[in-house]
Amino acid sequence: MAVAAPRPNFILIMADDMGFSDISPYGGEIRTPSLERLAREGMKFTQFYNNAKCTTTRAALLSGMYPRGSGNSIPPHLPTIGEHLRAAGYQTALSGKWHLGSRAPQRPYDRGFDEFYGLMDGCCNFFNPAQADPEFKGGRVRTFGQNDQLIREFPTNFYTTDAFTDHAIGTVRKFSATGKPFFLHLAYTAPHYPLHAPPEDIARYRGKYSQGWEPLRRERHTRQLALGLLDPKWKLSATDSGAYDWAKANHDWEDLRMATYAAMVDRMDQNIGRLLAALDKLGIANNTVVMFLSDNGGCTEEPGGRDATQQPGIAATYTAVGPAWGWAQNTPFRRHKSWVNEGGISTPFLVRWPGHIKPASQTAQVGHIMDVTATCLDLAGAKPLAELGGKPTEPLEGRSLVPVWEGRTRPAPVDLCWEWSGNCAIRRGDMKLVWDTLNKSRRWELYDLAADRTELNDLATQQPELVKEMTAAYERWAKATGRRIPTEPPPAAKAKKKKKADAQ
Repeated sequence: MAVAAPRPNFILIMADDMGFSDISPYGGEIRTPSLERLAREGMKFTQFYNNAKCTTTRAALLSGMYPRGSGNSIPPHLPTIGEHLRAAGYQTALSGKWHLGSRAPQRPYDRGFDEFYGLMDGCCNFFNPAQADPEFKGGRVRTFGQNDQLIREFPTNFYTTDAFTDHAIGTVRKFSATGKPFFLHLAYTAPHYPLHAPPEDIARYRGKYSQGWEPLRRERHTRQLALGLLDPKWKLSATDSGAYDWAKANHDWEDLRMATYAAMVDRMDQNIGRLLAALDKLGIANNTVVMFLSDNGGCTEEPGGRDATQQPGIAATYTAVGPAWGWAQNTPFRRHKSWVNEGGISTPFLVRWPGHIKPASQTAQVGHIMDVTATCLDLAGAKPLAELGGKPTEPLEGRSLVPVWEGRTRPAPVDLCWEWSGNCAIRRGDMKLVWDTLNKSRRWELYDLAADRTELNDLATQQPELVKEMTAAYERWAKATGRRIPTEPPPAAKAKKKKKADAQ
């Protein structure tokens, strides 16, 4: 009689605000040997999508559903991956950033996670999470805790990336001792601003960015072509409208802030290496699926302005890479975080499962973060919860990636849709319709991603019927999920208009 194979463990690792081309398996110059190892021992996706923004990505990733409404939480009737897998007998944990609610009943331990350590909300000071944000970021102290206990004091040698990994490794050791399978979500805040990194890591990159962002993009693009990540007919996108003139920039300071960013990615990779080593030492690496991705494209936000008197890297300052470096991190694509052009929604996606996924394999099949929940349930032999809190649930919108991991062809999704802050898109096959709020003509653009994934040749006027058809499909999706339709004003503006009309 055949003995059933043990159900696999799952480790889902996510970076925060990291661009498509930052890590070495995707053409980056940043030292990332641990992620290179995942690529060498597993599969690399070249067309995997997130949702352009931290909260909407987390909502979709952890529910297997499109984000609903504002996307800042997972509605109570939509189970999380933690709730699904815990019901199937899995131990569940989250180390790092949650950002989907800091009050009951929307905290991690309310939503299916046995263990939680980290941030309830956005990114904090990396060296001292008890330090308030500067006034230009609202002056908040971020909510940091372990399970239902807040943590308000941190040791002098504290660094969030290290601490999240420490907790993750400790949790894996504890879970593996029980003999029961587990799901761990390790959600780093690196390399999200503020730019904070240990000085020895920054020193490794000092001077490597003194040539500026344009040469950096060209160098990354050349490596991407050599790696076979891109079709040579896709041209490198032009300079982003938010970038500025390198010749007039403070070169030393610009080099320092990008070097600090690189150090944050490097430190994250070092910690991923520690986690992989722990799996090896515990003897569970062969039965553990390890996945890695980013929550959105590189970030061009610049809270506090471009102030060269503020030294990146240290606990006392709050700096960011700004619009030129943040856009360059998404080479070769257009746009960045919060936009749904390819630069905002394309993520690296690496997956390793020894003995099941062919080493050093690469796929151009389209995948989406919604697919992760369906994939884990598929491999766990578990069905999605039919009800939650006595109320019926909805069918998962994501689909299992197992066929792709096994080297087979999975039917492409009929449509994939995105919306954040009025930026909208729908992909159908290789055709993608985009509403870019920076486009002054305020109209839909149409691109053939097979021929032009860098979105340089707008076909909208040549194919008006397809634009009309895809627009209608997008609007149906937006109405069903509570997302915005680009021709309509934002909800706040509509409410203000209605209030004014009622008063008249």
